[in-house]
Amino acid sequence: MALVNVQIKEAKPRDADYKMADGGGMYLLVKKNGHKYWRLDYRFHGKRKTLALGVYPEVSLKEARERRHQAKALLGNNQDPGEIRKEEKLARQANNFKDVARQWWEHQKGTWTPHYANRVLKRLEDNAFKDLGHLTIDEITPQQVIAVIRKIEARDALDVANRVKQSINSTCRFAVQRGLATTNPAGDLDGIVRQRKVQHRASLPREELPQFLRDLDTYSERGRFLTQQAIKLLLLTFVRSGELRGARWDEFDFLDQVWRVSPERMKMKNEHLVPLSRQTVEVLKLLKPITGSYDLVFPSERQRSKEMSDNTMRKAIFTMGYDGTQEGKSKAVPHGFRATASSILNETGFNPDAIERQLAHKERNSVRAAYTHHARYLDERRKMMQWWADYLDEMKVSGKVVPIFSKTGSD
Repeated sequence: MALVNVQIKEAKPRDADYKMADGGGMYLLVKKNGHKYWRLDYRFHGKRKTLALGVYPEVSLKEARERRHQAKALLGNNQDPGEIRKEEKLARQANNFKDVARQWWEHQKGTWTPHYANRVLKRLEDNAFKDLGHLTIDEITPQQVIAVIRKIEARDALDVANRVKQSINSTCRFAVQRGLATTNPAGDLDGIVRQRKVQHRASLPREELPQFLRDLDTYSERGRFLTQQAIKLLLLTFVRSGELRGARWDEFDFLDQVWRVSPERMKMKNEHLVPLSRQTVEVLKLLKPITGSYDLVFPSERQRSKEMSDNTMRKAIFTMGYDGTQEGKSKAVPHGFRATASSILNETGFNPDAIERQLAHKERNSVRAAYTHHARYLDERRKMMQWWADYLDEMKVSGKVVPIFSKTGSD
């Protein structure tokens, strides 16, 4: 006799496991602990086998019968439903989010610097693999992706949350494009990450530059000489902190008086030329006997093959009193020197396009960007960088702000 729902629901555990047959080899296995499992006994090539059809009540009587029907259809086609189940499980495991994410990462990493590639993978390992790694892309729901993002937001790591969301989206899009998934659960989540109010990097006001330069000159009395010179070069060249910390001796062309920052180290992935002022060359000559035997101009104190920590210059600047807690001294950070230089150079009347090129900012006009060469405005930039170095020197020597008109002949 076929089972009815009330029998299944009222079936009680006994001292030993027992079966309740439904016909066609299917039965409900009632365990002595009260748990109930759907099973199907069948023969394939003369060998007796058992197929699990699910757990009651998650799988109803009706659904269990449908699964029995599907298994019988496979048997009628000379296919073993148990082996098909194993193959499907292996296929799902091969296409889980963790494995697909690694495939996407391998596909993309050639377009990134090694350091950035490692950061992308580590972000996924630390923030997404635990919750999503074992699931196939098609099993993941948008709400599960959002839950991952909310966990990161709870740490107030909004930038990490946004980057993880982007990597999940890219992984799922990669899976769809490769036929490993049919939908992208992260494809419609633009704007899901909470936005932080924009806070500009603390930059040093022009009126505080003279005292800062004097404070910097005496920093080596209480701090590392290498750190002091790194801050000096950062002021003179106003490159990004990471570009300076990763500077290599083979990037400096002293004959042509230019620093050629390699494309893989640049944010926009284009070679960046930094004309060397006399003052910059003097700093480099001081450093050559100290770090010239290493690849890096500013190697880490502990590990010479690695660059100076991104926090070293920041701490030094704060030690000098520019941490925002001392009266008469504003808060300053390494990246802020770019804003200080840009503001003064624009007020001075230098070509804004030359300034933007020297700052290595992204060209907003996409058509123009396609034709922008790294050496654009180079002659003008040489004059500008020398003027800037001389301007800093004059303020340090005089101890006061040098009026703009004293250099340009106009206010």
